[in-house]
Amino acid sequence: MLIIIGYFIVVASVFGGYMLIGGHLGALYQPAEIVMIAGAAVGAFVASNNGKAIKATLRTFSKLKRTTKYNKAMYMELMALQYKLLSKARRDGMLAIERDIDDPENSALFADYPKLLSDPMIMAFLTDYLRLMVSGNMDPFEIDALMEHEIETFQHEAEVPAHALHAVGDGLPAFGIVAAVMGVVHALGSADQGPAEMGILIAHALVGTFLGILLAYGFVNPVAARIHHQVAEAVKMLQCIRVTLMASLNGYAPQLAVEFGRKALFTAERPTFTELEEHVRSTKSSAGGP
Repeated sequence: MLIIIGYFIVVASVFGGYMLIGGHLGALYQPAEIVMIAGAAVGAFVASNNGKAIKATLRTFSKLKRTTKYNKAMYMELMALQYKLLSKARRDGMLAIERDIDDPENSALFADYPKLLSDPMIMAFLTDYLRLMVSGNMDPFEIDALMEHEIETFQHEAEVPAHALHAVGDGLPAFGIVAAVMGVVHALGSADQGPAEMGILIAHALVGTFLGILLAYGFVNPVAARIHHQVAEAVKMLQCIRVTLMASLNGYAPQLAVEFGRKALFTAERPTFTELEEHVRSTKSSAGGP
């Protein structure tokens, strides 16, 4: 929704201001310029990316409509779930949660958190490293290094669409200049039609420069920036899991472990100490824990 609002503000400001100075919108409609700029941008995008990057970019557009997925409520759910898992493991031994992490869909511990269950990224990351903890054959430093490496790999892969779109956005002003130059060449080739006609043709040519810059900084680059923000949210979710599990591996009680996870969050989504403590207490009560 916010991206639509942003686009509306861009269009209203630019074209509204143009009309306020007496400009006519019809003069800006130059199909040939649009074809040259858009076609060159799409061609450059295809030429500079492989099939996986192109498919990933196309899939990303379906996710742009959401404002935020990993909000404060979801972080609270994540920390409550981790508290339940770590408390059960601390009370009954790590093997006690083996069945839960092997089949989360049929686990009573996971049943209260449908949003987390529906997120394959979170579930895969959390259950994979809990399995490693259950195995007991890895040093905590090795697990931490493995988690860090996986998060780095995830971030690099998830940011491919953003980098691809940002490159297109950076190239659009240049493609606009190309379209404008082509228009000027056409205008100079029509010099025999008189100054008035040449002036119109040059004005039409300059629309190319305008469109290239507008499309780059008003439409394409904001989408790339939005993807970067969404990736940062997902990475922060994984970092929260990593910090919590590492605190548990280092011997901290579950309640303190989730406090470590809380400290890893951005301040906009981070619950206060009191909020987290109250949430953990309610989790204790519902789980019948000590």
